[in-house]
Amino acid sequence: MNSLKIPFNKPYMTGKELYYIAEANFGNKLAGDGPFTKRCHNWLEQSTDCSKALLTHSCTAALEMAALLLDIQPGDEVIMPSYTFVSTANAFVLRGGVPVFVDIREDTLNLDERLIEAAITPRTRAIVPVHYAGVACEMDAIMAIARRHGLKVVEDAAQGVMSTYKGRALGSIGDLGAYSFHETKNVISGEGGALLVNDPELALRAEIIREKGTDRNRFFRGEVDKYTWQEVGSSFLPGELTAAFLWAQLEEAQTITRERLAIWARYHEALETLESKGLLQRPRVPVDCQHNAHMYYVLLAPGIGRQAVLSELKSNDINAVFHYVPLHSSPAGERYGRVAGSMEVTNKISKCLIRLPLWVGLTIEQQGWVMDVLSRAVVGGVKL
Repeated sequence: MNSLKIPFNKPYMTGKELYYIAEANFGNKLAGDGPFTKRCHNWLEQSTDCSKALLTHSCTAALEMAALLLDIQPGDEVIMPSYTFVSTANAFVLRGGVPVFVDIREDTLNLDERLIEAAITPRTRAIVPVHYAGVACEMDAIMAIARRHGLKVVEDAAQGVMSTYKGRALGSIGDLGAYSFHETKNVISGEGGALLVNDPELALRAEIIREKGTDRNRFFRGEVDKYTWQEVGSSFLPGELTAAFLWAQLEEAQTITRERLAIWARYHEALETLESKGLLQRPRVPVDCQHNAHMYYVLLAPGIGRQAVLSELKSNDINAVFHYVPLHSSPAGERYGRVAGSMEVTNKISKCLIRLPLWVGLTIEQQGWVMDVLSRAVVGGVKL
């Protein structure tokens, strides 16, 4: 079989994006919070049952809003996994907060809820679970810990759009949740995100912080006769063209998820043999979690060189990639954060994980080629 050039990700277009962008253009409303933004807000609120959804220009911005909403002060501690994207920590470090890194579970690669309480100190203000690969953290246990200790919970659900935990949408369980619509995610707008506000008491302040710290939205609703600077905020709104693009995607979110799940399932079934031979481990999805097929990763067995496997895939025009360098071992992580307990699982996982190509439109033939090359590379990559 001839090699097929297969990218790791290929942004999916539903076909309506340019039509809606043109509609926004003709409507002469290009700044934030126009008609398409309102449609997106309604969709998110109805599909997640959150108190208020607010589009942002990135998931990073949504997390920064969360830090402002929680009034994080210098020295305040925020518990999170180290195996996550830098924005999870950056959002709180910007306010002077201290990321406290806790190890992850071996099965889901999510924050290990059994280790959280040992990391809590009098300075702890919040817990930030990250739903890795769109598979939910153990939110019941995390919320119970937060309630016992009077802490807030911010869900980093960047990868979790259309995923659920015990029937509840990810991002809608904690006090706040953050989504990403970056082009590498399932539902996209190029760059983009959303803050889900689940605590109604935070809703008005979220609007104010998002609008440069002003009560501009209250003015537009006729609740005040002028708008003024109320508190610290910034410009977190995306433009209406971004919202128009996103609306085309949200309309097709169920179809996109269904197609990705089919691709994920083909990987999962075909790679069972390699797992049974002890050459790799496939993803684990707990029964209470409905995931969204955000990614398909494998964990290589000890003794198999990851770089050798990636190089073999690359030489066959397949772009597979590793993932995060753990934050606790990064220069900024060492400078701004601290570690609570062992990072044994995080360190191990970060050295053996490979993400395979997964995007809507990936054909059965292309997927078969990925698995053929991966199989040869893994079998031939065992170091004796």
